[in-house]
Amino acid sequence: MFIIDGHNLLWAVQGMAEGPEEISDVGLCRVVGRYLKQIREGGELIFDGTGPRDKTGFDNIDGVEVLFAGLGTDADTVIEGKIAANTAPRSLTVVSSDNRLRKAARVRRAISVKSEEFWSELVRELGRKRVVDEPAGKRDGLSDAETDQWLDFFGMET
Repeated sequence: MFIIDGHNLLWAVQGMAEGPEEISDVGLCRVVGRYLKQIREGGELIFDGTGPRDKTGFDNIDGVEVLFAGLGTDADTVIEGKIAANTAPRSLTVVSSDNRLRKAARVRRAISVKSEEFWSELVRELGRKRVVDEPAGKRDGLSDAETDQWLDFFGMET
């Protein structure tokens, strides 16, 4: 399970970006969701504040749950609470370059990954070619006997 400091990761990604493109918070969530789905992990992306009024862009993002800390608190406090409350902290990966969160993760023996390192791994993993398991018949084609059987079925000469 990944717990990701949303704004911290967003700032790191924007700082690492080459070119004029700037990734949005929704775009970040979609990419992180794709990555987590590809590595078969679940996760939460937690942002400060209440988020935009119109949150429809965050709906139906596979692989990741998007949360906003709300008023009167911040994402760091929410993430610390999630780390403290987790019953299996060694299975957690906390993504943030914030020293406060990295320390909270270490205290509970969770894995702590800096945002820049996480993004580099994400880009590397999403750039890999995925091997798709295809049936052997698709690669090898029909045998001569199967071809003859289909030709007979359709009334064609063999």
